[in-house]
Amino acid sequence: MPATLLQTHRVEKPWGRHDLWPGFDDQPQDQQPIGEIWFQEPGDTTPDLLIKYLFTSKPLSVQVHPDDEQARARGLPRGKDECWNILAAQPDSTIALGTKAPIDKDRLRQGAEDGSIEGLLDWKPVTPGDFLYCASDTIHAIGGGLTVIEIQQNSETTYRLYDYGSDRELHLKDGIDVADPVPYVPIASPGDAGDGRHLQVEGPKFVLERWTGGERPVKLPAGKTGWLVPIKGSGEVAGVAWRAGQCVTVTGEETVTASADADLLFAYPGAERMVL
Repeated sequence: MPATLLQTHRVEKPWGRHDLWPGFDDQPQDQQPIGEIWFQEPGDTTPDLLIKYLFTSKPLSVQVHPDDEQARARGLPRGKDECWNILAAQPDSTIALGTKAPIDKDRLRQGAEDGSIEGLLDWKPVTPGDFLYCASDTIHAIGGGLTVIEIQQNSETTYRLYDYGSDRELHLKDGIDVADPVPYVPIASPGDAGDGRHLQVEGPKFVLERWTGGERPVKLPAGKTGWLVPIKGSGEVAGVAWRAGQCVTVTGEETVTASADADLLFAYPGAERMVL
């Protein structure tokens, strides 16, 4: 099918929230908080990308992911680069990315074991509208008070280095093996792509654009899939209607028609821009 409206999967998390985001029903107060909403294709599929919303009330664990080569050496299909568009943030919200200064693996292990890793990390303040790309070997921790859209390689391989004294399992050997404990270097945004399109990321693992409303032609090569993520507004593509809080996959050559107030993300795997 040229366009498919994806199913949503609500994931309960102890660090999640009951108040979510426009387009989603709030979670009843007598139920566990929702930390993530995943968009998944019907059936048993393994697409290249996974789209999520995150709703945080507390900091997530300090973690790191393997890259493609490290993942395949462990029998996994791919690594996990990811990026975040910040939709909402409390005034004191932060995300840890990288370390304040380069450290060796022994110091990283010590910090993970005695808790001093919190002070080694570079906790960056974030505000609505911020965009951050997190490469697979980057040590990171998403803070509390955030609503985030996460675009990622489709992998849930996470090595937890530290979890604030909780009893959840840590993965120190694997995590320290794949981590690069150095200061974070932001990826440069390629910038304005013209006609209301802003190019946020161009590779190495996926391309991500942010669009305003109107008609947006899409032409994807055979075998390639794009993910349309409406932050605001509504519209249709290939006869499939969509609205904020949903996600649609698109293939082939189609035109996305979006309301004038629309704010859209469009993502597809690859190292270079190819839809126009």
